[in-house]
Amino acid sequence: MPVARSDTAPIRGPVSRPASIDRLDGQIIEALQANGRESFRRIAAQLGVSEATIRNRYGRLCRASVLQVTGVTNPLGLGFDAQAMVGIKTNGPVEAVADEVASWHESSYVVVAAGQFDVLVELVCVDRRHLLEMINRIRAIPTVVSTESFMYLELWKQLYDWGTRPDEAADEAGGRRKTTNGDRRTR
Repeated sequence: MPVARSDTAPIRGPVSRPASIDRLDGQIIEALQANGRESFRRIAAQLGVSEATIRNRYGRLCRASVLQVTGVTNPLGLGFDAQAMVGIKTNGPVEAVADEVASWHESSYVVVAAGQFDVLVELVCVDRRHLLEMINRIRAIPTVVSTESFMYLELWKQLYDWGTRPDEAADEAGGRRKTTNGDRRTR
């Protein structure tokens, strides 16, 4: 049974860097990472620009696939009782395997990787039988050589508040960056 998704839901794919992301774009992104429901009006007031500026930049960042604001859930808490990361080894073009698996509703995350696996895919399934069906579907792809599955027992941490790229001054200051809440993190 596939995971229900809206046909109008944006499909994330390869991200191309927009012409430029300036400081204001970064501040907008960080404000939305802190609270994805924050109004454009409030963000504009906090940043000292017009609401139209925020709306236009938000639209540009979304169209460039740099930004997507969405409700993040814990699938295990919603009754999807089988979730796993699957490492895939291929003997052909990895892009073809990534494209195929990314087209499935059950795949929530697909990345081409360097290392032991050529592709990593996160699968969200209703039960273990459904997960087995999806793993067998991966194994049936002609250029897949092998898979290794890492079934999730519990979701311990899932955050999307890493901010934007630190500026060069922060890099020169010993690899530390300031976060939106004033804490400092070491990379």
